[in-house]
Amino acid sequence: MTLAVLTTGGGNALTPADATRLAADLESALHAAGATEVERLGDTPAARLREVARRAHDANEPLLICADNLVAHPSLLWTLATEPSGRSTALIVTDPAGDLRADRGQVIAAPAGDGTARFVGALRVAPGDLPALDKVADRADLLPALLDEGVVPIATPVRLLHAEQVHTEQELAGARAAVAAVDEDAARLRLAVKEKDDFFTTYAVSSWSPIVTRTAARLGLSPTGVTWLSVLLSVLAALAFWQASRPAMIAGGILLYLGFVLDCVDGQLARYTRTFGAFGGWLDTMADRGKEYVVYAGLAAGAERIGLPFAWPLAITAILLQTVRHMTDAWYGQLHDEAAARPQAASGSGVGARLSAASTRVQGEAGSAAYWLKRIVVFPIGERWALIAILAMVTNGRTALAAVVGFGLLAFAYTLALRSLRSLSMRVSVLDKRDRSLYRDDGPLVRGVLQKLGGPMPLAFAALGAVASLALIVSFLAGWTASPARVELAVTAALVLAAGLPARNGHRGPLDWLVPAFLRAGEYLLVAAVGLIDDVPPPVVFLLLFALALRHYDRIARMEKGAPAGNTAGVVLGWDIRVVVLTLLALLGWATLAEALLAAVVGGLFLINAVVDWRSGKT
Repeated sequence: MTLAVLTTGGGNALTPADATRLAADLESALHAAGATEVERLGDTPAARLREVARRAHDANEPLLICADNLVAHPSLLWTLATEPSGRSTALIVTDPAGDLRADRGQVIAAPAGDGTARFVGALRVAPGDLPALDKVADRADLLPALLDEGVVPIATPVRLLHAEQVHTEQELAGARAAVAAVDEDAARLRLAVKEKDDFFTTYAVSSWSPIVTRTAARLGLSPTGVTWLSVLLSVLAALAFWQASRPAMIAGGILLYLGFVLDCVDGQLARYTRTFGAFGGWLDTMADRGKEYVVYAGLAAGAERIGLPFAWPLAITAILLQTVRHMTDAWYGQLHDEAAARPQAASGSGVGARLSAASTRVQGEAGSAAYWLKRIVVFPIGERWALIAILAMVTNGRTALAAVVGFGLLAFAYTLALRSLRSLSMRVSVLDKRDRSLYRDDGPLVRGVLQKLGGPMPLAFAALGAVASLALIVSFLAGWTASPARVELAVTAALVLAAGLPARNGHRGPLDWLVPAFLRAGEYLLVAAVGLIDDVPPPVVFLLLFALALRHYDRIARMEKGAPAGNTAGVVLGWDIRVVVLTLLALLGWATLAEALLAAVVGGLFLINAVVDWRSGKT
């Protein structure tokens, strides 16, 4: 059951006949959007709205609210009703004189003179926000009232379509003409493309991918099916890179590009057909990382095949770097969302605040040189895949991997420095609002022993472990530490494990969003150090890092896509237990066995968890 209500929008100058027809059109559009019941509030709007909101709350269903003087393309109400995040959302139009602002896709109230948008009378209230609606049902300005109650809706912008609230016969005629002048299907197809994407994606993919999207829709393909096709092409590209001949490398580059096109098309198809699901979103995120890392392996294996040294170490560095980078991306995104939802708390001062203001200003200059430079310098996936494809076709796998590592390091240094400065000014925290142990990936040693001992500064302890592991690698490569380096390995592992001491700490520091990334860095660098010291075959080291990356991306993807956390079987094998097992077996001289065994167990648990949740509908 999905309920919808028509509220009085103020179209009092309309004739009774026009008002009745407009209301009928809106009822039809709301039913098409998925509403099973559409009610008009009548003479006691507040009491009736409360009654309908309580019915929706009891059924754990959202409530669609639409002003009865709204003239809009029906697909806008469909878009509103099918918001994939499950959160409340509001229909807005761009208006420099408006009293709202869309920040990271969220609607927030704007100070006078600082608005960029205005509300046009339609919103979807999520089940969790219905109690807030009950409190403000008496107010005519429902959206501002909900914002005052702490509700932070998603922004549903009108963009290429048309929506406006009308009050006179002249406005009604003009609005209907504006709606009729737009090809709704063509506009929806174009709107399925992300509004602000990366340079390569915008010009080399999105310029023609809507044709593929429409074809896929006509063929009845699902977004998940397109994702699997993208995976297939990427695996074929990796196999071609493994062959390493020039024709194979050229074929691999082309396959990689086409796989990336389909990677964009699956999201466009989901938005065009409004076909969303937690599993599809989760799979898309997991597939992106999995495909990229399989390509790293193909490039390294191909380079080794033709006798080029150091390719596997570059692949190991690349997977380690990209995974840690993505952990910072994910948690900074969560932090930024939290700051956008609480602009008063996050309105700091100093260098960070000035950087935030400058970033916002540049983001508003879409298409400018500064805008594109800002998007390219972070080395996003489109630019990475383009670089890999081009260099693989004209050089070799080792060169492509070296470029990924080099540009990745520069991008990481840039984003880490700027985000750290900006987060200091935000004055919000995020890790304390999540299941901290889950996203830290703490196991029974931390949960049952180390955190009870206690410790301050979770970020400092996590960073200490990462620095210790990196120092061990540098020391070994420089010849300052000789194999088997048992004492050095034991000390390093102890420093990594020390990050478990402050696990119970609140993690409310302005930089504590970096803790998961540093925990991943400490463990992954220790894996690489053991591989170096004990001469573990590089493909085995890479395989363990690949399995660990899948495990950690799984947690992040479920959080970002709103999927349940899944079963807790993997908690037993948290990062602390893995470090202990790896270190003990390495000290006994069984490092290769340790890394192969951990790769099998971690990868197996990930697959079992994913399949079980998929089949049971939890993902």
